[in-house]
Order: sequence, then C-alpha cells, then structure tokens
Amino acid sequence: MAMYSELDACKQAAENKRIIREFVAAINHQDWEKLAQVVTPDFVRHSSAAGQPGIKSREDLIKFLSNEFTIFPDAHETIEDLIAEGQKVAARQRFTGTQTGPMGLFPASGKRMTATYLAIYRLEAGRIVEAWVEWDNLNGLIQLGHYVAPSQSVEVSEHTQQYVNECKSIDN
Repeated sequence: MAMYSELDACKQAAENKRIIREFVAAINHQDWEKLAQVVTPDFVRHSSAAGQPGIKSREDLIKFLSNEFTIFPDAHETIEDLIAEGQKVAARQRFTGTQTGPMGLFPASGKRMTATYLAIYRLEAGRIVEAWVEWDNLNGLIQLGHYVAPSQSVEVSEHTQQYVNECKSIDN
C-alpha cells in the first residue's frame, strides 16, 4: 500500500509554487501562450475588488490582463511570499504601474501605483483552475489621484477661496 509521504507533499508544494512563478512571469512578459499552458480553459477568478461579472475563463483572464497593460503599459508583478499546501498556493504579490490609459470612468492620471494584493490559487494536474484575489482598490484610487480620502487635505476651490477672502475683508 503506497502512502502519500511528506516528501511527496513537499515535492507537490514546490511544483505548485513553480507553476505560480511561471504564471506571473507569463503575465509580466505578456506571453499569453505560456499563460495558456499553466491555466485551464475553464479558469475562474473570484474578486470583489475587481467587480463583476468577474473572470470565468482563461480567455476572460487574458482579456483582463491585456486591458490592464493598456491602462498600465509598464505594469509589473512581483511575488513577495508563496506558501503552498495541497492543491493551493497562497501568494502575497505586488503590482506596480503607471496609469497612462483610462480605467473605467477614471481618466489617465500619469501617476504610478503600487499595490500589494493577496491571492490563493487552486491547481489541478499542474494547472491553475481557480484563484481568489483581493486588494485595496481604494488605496489604488488614492495613489492615482482619483479619490481624496477625508483625512487628506482637500484643495480649496477658487469659489471657496473667494468667499474666505471676502469674509476676511468684512472682519477687518
């Protein structure tokens, strides 16, 4: 009777982490053929940060990533941490890029964004079948200048400044 040993588990974890590294390298090089080798056709990506309808196939993923490079032509992802167990690999990743294209309702800002995100990948037979990805998109909007947090100083409009000046002249 063959038993699944700790050595087998270590080998499987190392192999799954290698596949995730290949996946990230394929994204960085926009090598969609390589990406297709490590992601199943029925791949699903779950993410509340990315909104709906979500990514429900390998083709959806490639369209999403291609669009990301249109918005952030210098986009680059790095792996900060990888932890593997069984069929899953947990990753802490970093995205950097300069927004030179429109992103939904937000015009190109020309500003650089750095975002750390967490992803859990599920693999079967050496390919990624599912991912859960979450990141702080509000922080990204702040970095790109599309949102001002209430705790940040807000630029005073010309109209408001005129009103303040008029009040000062009345007080004097």
